[in-house]
Amino acid sequence: MDKILIIDDEEKIRTLLSRIISLEGFEVFQASDLKNGKKRLEVSDIDVIICDVKLPDGSGVEFSKIIKDKYPSLEIILLTAHGNIPDGVQAIKNGAFDYITKGDDNNKIIPLLYKAIEKTALNKRVQQLEKQLGNKYSFETIIGKSKLIKSAIDSGKKVALTDATVLLTGETGTGKEVFSQAIHNESNRSKQNFVAINCSAFSKELLENELFGHKAGAFTGAIKDTKGIFEEANNGTVFLDEIGEMPLDLQAKLLRVLESGEFLKVGDNKVTKINVRIIAATNRDLQKEIEAGNFREDLYYRINIFNISLPPLRERISDIEDLATYFLKTFSIKTGKKITSISQEYLEALKQHPWKGNIRELRNVIERSVILTDSSTLELISLPSDFQNLSSDTSKNKTLSAFELASAEKIHIQKVINYTNGNKTETAKLLNIALTTLYRKLEEFQIK
Repeated sequence: MDKILIIDDEEKIRTLLSRIISLEGFEVFQASDLKNGKKRLEVSDIDVIICDVKLPDGSGVEFSKIIKDKYPSLEIILLTAHGNIPDGVQAIKNGAFDYITKGDDNNKIIPLLYKAIEKTALNKRVQQLEKQLGNKYSFETIIGKSKLIKSAIDSGKKVALTDATVLLTGETGTGKEVFSQAIHNESNRSKQNFVAINCSAFSKELLENELFGHKAGAFTGAIKDTKGIFEEANNGTVFLDEIGEMPLDLQAKLLRVLESGEFLKVGDNKVTKINVRIIAATNRDLQKEIEAGNFREDLYYRINIFNISLPPLRERISDIEDLATYFLKTFSIKTGKKITSISQEYLEALKQHPWKGNIRELRNVIERSVILTDSSTLELISLPSDFQNLSSDTSKNKTLSAFELASAEKIHIQKVINYTNGNKTETAKLLNIALTTLYRKLEEFQIK
């Protein structure tokens, strides 16, 4: 039941309004002044306040701003004995839903109240969605217990508290956008816009327009001024994915944004000033791109203030089971299937796969398996044939004679690689061999 609070120092008006509103099925509370109104708000989840403008202990107009700041989803309708345009304007600026004159309220109050209730319900829904989004993109929801992912999460949490520019590096599908959103959501800019763009998805001209916007008349079809993502994200965060694909002349404009917070829109001669945090990501080796003349060295040092390297999935094998279980739950709910477990054979096949597409590839594989599975368990047969072949080869290796030295060596190296979650340096130390020797053996035995 929706709850309405009436604040008015005239008892007759409170009683009359209360009776009218109660007949509509609302739960109604009363207060004779602002002090008692605030007390009621602390103990009851009020949806709409109907408040007099002039009260013994303050102004309803000023009260509107205080309440909207503290209870943003709640709506306020103000009542006044004498209509006053400046008061009405200020009331709306302060967040009041509407401002009406007493005497008219008997006819207007109920329709207005229903509109205010609808707005309150919408406000609550938006808040709920924002909370869910914030929870979805937080460090707490990033799955993994391996040393490498824990180290990346710890670094992300620390840099999130600053305004430092961040460069996320790693292979495609390692979760760079998820990390960037987690950094934004745990920063002091979390209430502002987060805007992402893939620099490889646009031609030079379109990318420039997307980033910086344009003035009316800048080109054919530009009939009005248009904001770019930097302006849209003012005071928030811009995520530049695949920054290594950005053309050189746009890199110069980006460098100016980083250094001065200024840029020129396409076709404009007036500087636009903004305040944004930039998080960039790439799967390229930017230092090699600099040597090849494809990336500006000065820009590299500006975006690489704080680097977080996201590990490939093959180097965090111990996380595969948790990730697979999470995706299984997600797609089971989505498809309406009751698949509750994963067979050991299936998990072993996942752990043997090289995962060139990383987490994104794992997600797609689990989704495919869920679609194909009619039982309550994911079995090996639901995996693509290359997974099954790899699993079969591994099983054969396990039965090879211990006297076959090369085969025994391959099996032992594979076991140590699995034990270290794919960490080559740690594997070489445990095997007591040089890192270069390990890489030669990995290539010789075709171990991924």
